[in-house]
Amino acid sequence: MNVLIVRTSSMGDLIHTWPALTELKTHYPNLSLTWLVEDAFADIAALHPAVVRVIPFSWRRWRRAPFSPSTWREVRACKAALSSGGWDQVVDLQGLVKSAIPARWGRAPLAGYDRKSIREPLACLFYDKTYAASWQLPAVERCRRLLSQVFGYRADGAPRFGVPAPEKPTAAPADPYVVLLHATSRDSKLWPEPHWIALGKRLAEAHGWRAVLPWGNAKERARAERLAVALPGALVPERMSLRDAAGLLGHAEAVVGVDTGLLHLANALDVPLVGIYTDTDPASTGVIETVRSANLGGERQCPDVDTVYRTLMTMHGAPR
Repeated sequence: MNVLIVRTSSMGDLIHTWPALTELKTHYPNLSLTWLVEDAFADIAALHPAVVRVIPFSWRRWRRAPFSPSTWREVRACKAALSSGGWDQVVDLQGLVKSAIPARWGRAPLAGYDRKSIREPLACLFYDKTYAASWQLPAVERCRRLLSQVFGYRADGAPRFGVPAPEKPTAAPADPYVVLLHATSRDSKLWPEPHWIALGKRLAEAHGWRAVLPWGNAKERARAERLAVALPGALVPERMSLRDAAGLLGHAEAVVGVDTGLLHLANALDVPLVGIYTDTDPASTGVIETVRSANLGGERQCPDVDTVYRTLMTMHGAPR
């Protein structure tokens, strides 16, 4: 069976799709999966071992230059790749008009969420068949519920991401390290810099773990460099691809991070971690909690350093 999955963004949404794909492949081992995804997140889609092909979709860039000849060339190329795929089934897991339209280009039976389960009900007009998956369910479970109904099996048990860590990038330290994900989408979700410094020093002194401080833009790099000055042996790597970031996270002793997509990536790779939430509710945006991962804080809450440290030690000591 040749299947096209459509979920174009964002990083966290793609990662939350992984358990559904793992489960689908378990039930249909001979199934061939292709994923349509925003080009910025192609590395994330390609990390899943069940995905044999990734088709890039550049909607964010196209809409900035809708009348550019290069935009129209890329749209035509994407449409040709989708229409010639020979799909047996297309499933839109995004539930938006912007995902339903290219999903329709696949020229195959198209399934998606029903009107009560979807962010943009107008997208349902593009689907041949729709299925219920309550908004009350976590994102991971909504994906599992949709695919299990489309393909006729029962979604049972705890979710399994099913994605091994890529090889460690050359930028990663050879000695044990902890990744501190200090950057997030808005300032209200940050953890205070003195807290990061106190935590990093404690981890270095008690365990010999070097702090690695990834960044994604100039402001984040400046913060990483300020923190590194105060932390013994800390490393501020060059900007990484998402695949290299996955390798960095997957081989870390532990990860501590604020509300960001890379935190969900570390969680999917089964790294001991603590998620810190200061402006959002971890019940809706937090990582999936396991014996090796925990969420702390919440709206207008700021976990203290000692709580984060003690929780991280519990997660690190848990059996794999």
